[in-house]
Amino acid sequence: MFNSHYDCKLDPKGRLALPSKIKASIPEANESTLMLRMAEDRCLALYPMVEYKKLEGQIKSLNINNPEQRALQRAFFNSVVDVELDSAGRLLIPKQFQAYAGLEKEVVVAGNGIRIEIWNPDNHAKHVIPDPADLSALMEKYLS
Repeated sequence: MFNSHYDCKLDPKGRLALPSKIKASIPEANESTLMLRMAEDRCLALYPMVEYKKLEGQIKSLNINNPEQRALQRAFFNSVVDVELDSAGRLLIPKQFQAYAGLEKEVVVAGNGIRIEIWNPDNHAKHVIPDPADLSALMEKYLS
């Protein structure tokens, strides 16, 4: 499980060094390949293989004869790429993915349960709940 958030930097080549706590949470069976997806709210979602395979299975099970489901499959598979962690624990974020998420030098890496999110810091600030009272109210609404 991935949690917390970290302020990180992209190097000039577009490589991101994952924080050690995030890297340590990647299942050992995963080896060095992760799946990177253009995700909701203009962030990038990074999945360990085991979690990606679950999502991929759901997408592949959609009916290709249904135009809406076929469009979903097409959009999903066109927005995902495999990335490798190098020996220093860095991954190269493709330019198209950097542009989609508005990533420049400063980035936020945030654990979100089964996946890791990579954000432009300003965009991340717009999509988090800053007030603990608001968080409590939503937890009461959806978890009680």
